[in-house]
Amino acid sequence: MAHTPLQPDGLESEDHPWRIRLVEHPKRFESAEFRAAKKTAQAILLAMDDPDLPYGPRPVDPGSEPDAPAHWEMHHGGSLWVKGPTCWRMYRARVGIEWSMQFCADPAKVDRLRQEASDLMDAFPLTVPALAELGYDRAEELLRTPIVDADGVEAWTDSLFNACVPMSRGNHQGVLPGVPGEHHYPWPVKGADFIRYDDFQLWVTLPDGTHGAVTPVDRRGSGDGHVRLAFVPEGSDAAETIAEAQERGLMAVLPATSSVARQAFAQQIAPDRRTASGPLSSDAGPRPHRSSG
Repeated sequence: MAHTPLQPDGLESEDHPWRIRLVEHPKRFESAEFRAAKKTAQAILLAMDDPDLPYGPRPVDPGSEPDAPAHWEMHHGGSLWVKGPTCWRMYRARVGIEWSMQFCADPAKVDRLRQEASDLMDAFPLTVPALAELGYDRAEELLRTPIVDADGVEAWTDSLFNACVPMSRGNHQGVLPGVPGEHHYPWPVKGADFIRYDDFQLWVTLPDGTHGAVTPVDRRGSGDGHVRLAFVPEGSDAAETIAEAQERGLMAVLPATSSVARQAFAQQIAPDRRTASGPLSSDAGPRPHRSSG
């Protein structure tokens, strides 16, 4: 990658250094719209069978009563809940509006999200009546009223159709080396947490101590233990390599003997094997992963 060389006897400096202040959030007002949406989403979730939940098993609050309802965090991620003939389903909108992002949102662009949601609800005609039965009587008005100003953007942002993607705290806001949350890691990578095999380790510790994500380069059982670097944080020793690979249309691949590959496939290979390549261990299981939280 090309770099501008420092001239002899030259100095590097910044005339306009940047500073970041850490300040307390202003007290966040929980709108009546959001309270109604959360209440409705909780009712839907309690009525759902565990295999139908969108993002893994129900979270449980530490120290809660055994029969207490699980605590979901509601992510403003574009939650399009629909009622089918047998059960509820949640689809993700083309774009979710995070709460703080409403203040830069163009009403005309948000209105397109409303129109798309309305089209989806029309394809599931049981939805709006079912929501009304749960007490969410704003659904019809929200879906049919054009969004033309900041009030309309605010109402849509906190509505059931945007604000109620149910996630555990880790999957919502967590950071590595714990659980990677959607707020901190790119969705094309984080989304794999909900489809990966239980015995494949998506998130790994890199040789420089930073945490990244890797994927296999071939299908399960192929015997190929190479892994592709899918994500590393800025500041990682591998960041420039990944950037250059993407710029040139190439993959950044680590060998099967690397510590990273052996971490990724650790549950699929024997503990004493020095390479991730080869046949699956007899202990490797075929079940797909449902959640990292």
